[in-house]
Amino acid sequence: MKIFKDKTVLITGGTSGIGRATAVAFAQEGANVVVVGRRESEGAESVALIEQAGGKGLFVRADVSIEADVATMVAQTVDTFGGLDFAFNNAGVFLESGPITEVTAETIERILAVNVRGVALCMKHQIPAIMRNGGGGIVNTASFLGIRPHPNTAVYNASKFAVIGLSKSAAVEFASQGVRVNVVCPGVIDTPMNEGLRAEESGRDFLNGLQPMKRTGRPEEVAGAVLYLCSPSAGFTTGTTLSVDGGIAV
Repeated sequence: MKIFKDKTVLITGGTSGIGRATAVAFAQEGANVVVVGRRESEGAESVALIEQAGGKGLFVRADVSIEADVATMVAQTVDTFGGLDFAFNNAGVFLESGPITEVTAETIERILAVNVRGVALCMKHQIPAIMRNGGGGIVNTASFLGIRPHPNTAVYNASKFAVIGLSKSAAVEFASQGVRVNVVCPGVIDTPMNEGLRAEESGRDFLNGLQPMKRTGRPEEVAGAVLYLCSPSAGFTTGTTLSVDGGIAV
């Protein structure tokens, strides 16, 4: 029996990397999967992979930092599949900022708009839909940098600390109403975000050297954690932060 048969999951940042791998993993377990992003061609590719995996897919073009887009993506999900059971808020941006004394106001605004406001807006609109459908779960993507910050990425670090805080607050607020909220904190994962660095041997050596396991992670390994947190096996788990980072934040 597929554990997410006839369930519906909405995934932001689902056009590549961790989001796409998680979309496919949910589809393999029988879910209807709504992929949200800003790139239509990549969104269509994700939907094709979802359908190849045996699920039903839908792409919705949206910017999670814009509330009207977020409201529309949730409404389209409910209209298409009849409800919403789970959400994986994975959309995020990483912008080089340097020391906090050199960061620009534009960089601060963009990182916080997507990584913090985006997650808050998503939960604002997803939670009522999940409650109307009888309860379910949300997983938000933070980062090992939300647990163990590194220099020269202060605003990004802060945004991921904020994701953890938002998630814990929502978990407490809605625990008695059938909505569980948890967080995954990936380490360095093989995604387009670091593809350029991984293309060079020196870059690969640098990334591998950061982690006690001496390798980077695979998107499918994060996907496995997300599916667990949404599964019945995690039915008594809410407000937790699950690291999938090769030990980098220990």
